[in-house]
Amino acid sequence: MNKNYYAILMAGGVGSRFWPVSTQDFPKQFHDMLGSGDTLIQKTFHRLAKLIPEENIFILTNERYNDLVFEQLPSVTKRQVVLEPAMRNTAPCILYASLKIQKENPNAVMIVAPSDHWIEDENAFTNNVKQAFYFCSENNALMTLGIQPTFPNTGYGYIEYDKTSTEEIKPVNQFKEKPVYEIAKQYIEQGNFLWNAGIFMWSVQSVIEAFKSNQPELFTLFENGKDAYNTDLEEDFIRNNYGKAENISVDYAIMEKSSNVYVIAAEFDWNDLGTWGSLYDKLDKDTSKNAVVNARTLSEDASGNMIRTKSNKIVVVDGLKDYIIVDKDEVLLIFPKTKEQDIKKVLQKVKDKFGEHYG
Repeated sequence: MNKNYYAILMAGGVGSRFWPVSTQDFPKQFHDMLGSGDTLIQKTFHRLAKLIPEENIFILTNERYNDLVFEQLPSVTKRQVVLEPAMRNTAPCILYASLKIQKENPNAVMIVAPSDHWIEDENAFTNNVKQAFYFCSENNALMTLGIQPTFPNTGYGYIEYDKTSTEEIKPVNQFKEKPVYEIAKQYIEQGNFLWNAGIFMWSVQSVIEAFKSNQPELFTLFENGKDAYNTDLEEDFIRNNYGKAENISVDYAIMEKSSNVYVIAAEFDWNDLGTWGSLYDKLDKDTSKNAVVNARTLSEDASGNMIRTKSNKIVVVDGLKDYIIVDKDEVLLIFPKTKEQDIKKVLQKVKDKFGEHYG
């Protein structure tokens, strides 16, 4: 394996739309959401390890999930787990990890990948990443993997690429925020728009240059710790300075401001597993089109439901269509799939009425 290949595995999110399974203390990336025997972070780690040396996969997560990372990925070392003492979105933590990697290996090329996505064809994923790594090694480029849209989705951002390009790797014209339905339809009709999957590739030199040019204050804040990185002084520096960082995404911070951005249209099926409905779409269904995880079901006049229990529980469902039915410890959720975007609001109401520990 190429020792210059690195990964930053993003594992700090909460995934509140997967409540009650996903909570602040135990978020979705540490659960076996698919019923496959592996948690999402384990699946992502093993996928990356097909191309990248395991010791070069860094897990970026919040301090509170430190123990969960070591429980689920027992082969990783303390060096590989990069802890955020405060929630500051993706740009600060990516810059921090990139500076650490640069100090260790200035020739590194890396992928930044969420820990909770579903990818069907892992060989196609590996081939796309390898293609991007080669391009990034030869060019000063910031790259992203775009997903070919299958319908006018209003839940994703979009990437507009140069439609005149005949190359597989295409220059990016601009990034677009999550559109309303009519605009999303126009994007699909134009034919040169991809879904933004939040998967990035670049050389460590290119990404740090981009931060230096586009986010000088953020760059200076973390560059001040360069002597401390990868030493016993690092923890104190980060604890004293991380909270000063601006809360900003890597998209806003550098991708939308840079002119050397390129995209590959991914050759694999992808889902960001952001909601119970998106999980339902990717699971096998029974004869009544119910998706079932960990449960034994008896259904009558019940179809299109997402059913999940903790421990092989028998679930009897009669007369329900297109519902989310999730049983976990002290919480039972029975909720229309059509209103799944409101689960975050419901969670807040539950915490207000019954206590914070339910979220």
